[in-house]
Amino acid sequence: MDCAAGTLAGLSPEERAGQALMIGTPVGSPRDLEAAVRRYRLGGVFLAGRSTRSADALRADITALRGAAPVPPLVAVDQEGGNVQTLKGADFPLMPTAERLGRGSPDKLRETVRDGAQRLHGIGVTVNLAPVADTVPASVGVGNPPIGAFHRQYGSDPGKVAADVGTAVTASQGEGVLTVLKHFPGLGRVRANTDVSRDAVDATTTATDPYLQPFAAGIRAGSAGVMISSARYPRLDRGGIATYSKPIITGLLRERLGYDGLVMSDDVGAADAAAVVPVGERAIRFVAAGGDLVLTIRPQDAGPMAEALVAEARRSPTFDARLTDAARHVLAAKDRAGLLPCSKKPAAGG
Repeated sequence: MDCAAGTLAGLSPEERAGQALMIGTPVGSPRDLEAAVRRYRLGGVFLAGRSTRSADALRADITALRGAAPVPPLVAVDQEGGNVQTLKGADFPLMPTAERLGRGSPDKLRETVRDGAQRLHGIGVTVNLAPVADTVPASVGVGNPPIGAFHRQYGSDPGKVAADVGTAVTASQGEGVLTVLKHFPGLGRVRANTDVSRDAVDATTTATDPYLQPFAAGIRAGSAGVMISSARYPRLDRGGIATYSKPIITGLLRERLGYDGLVMSDDVGAADAAAVVPVGERAIRFVAAGGDLVLTIRPQDAGPMAEALVAEARRSPTFDARLTDAARHVLAAKDRAGLLPCSKKPAAGG
């Protein structure tokens, strides 16, 4: 039995449910979430907001969070660069936008990602919610609110973006920081932002779309995670947003692209696109569709989501099996990050 499977075998139903949750906490006061990590055995913690705090201060807080549960949580940040960079200041220099890096050489991209990952690894961050694998057509550019408007894309050609995504994944994970490709199956062609709108629709993407190339490249490079978009893709599933779509998560990502790693949601706490159902139901629907780790930036969502997952697992043997599989994927990522007691490599920040 491998390390993740052995750890999973020792978890209670409540602990398995906790592993499927990544809960946000302000980066200025991460220890605010310590009690929730301990109570719900959370699978992950997301440091939300922006910070210029020192590496030493952040390391101390992250160490405390990781020590709050027998199976330490993954600790994630948004450290893409440009407009999306959680950690800044003397210990975390400003990073170029992906668009700028995409215009440069692969060596410069590799060097930038490596340096950023080394700094994250040094404080105990185990997951960077990057790279962005979305391709924004040149004809759309800044007219794409979530990606193009902030220059978060590596470029407008999916083949070139695919090469850059593969480079970024290898560079980051080579320094011990797991990557999460986002936002599957692509946000580059929508005209609304899922954080503040329920009208983000991509009516173009199909199962054979060339804009899936960057995600496929990141998967081939071994990315530990993939994040699911909260937009709607009617040519893939007419039923609703990708977050709750079994055809997109299980059918396209798992089965067609052959991905067996960690599948995360985008934020389902504050984002308008996900708020069409009650809080606990959001977690249930994502896991039932094939997802593993539910991300919410709202700390108050931890209890309702954990309770809903446990209740649904008790009600449905099929869902219980799916939740157990989700916990397995989370634990496998933790093993890669060196977080499990039986992991063969030391964890970041040690």
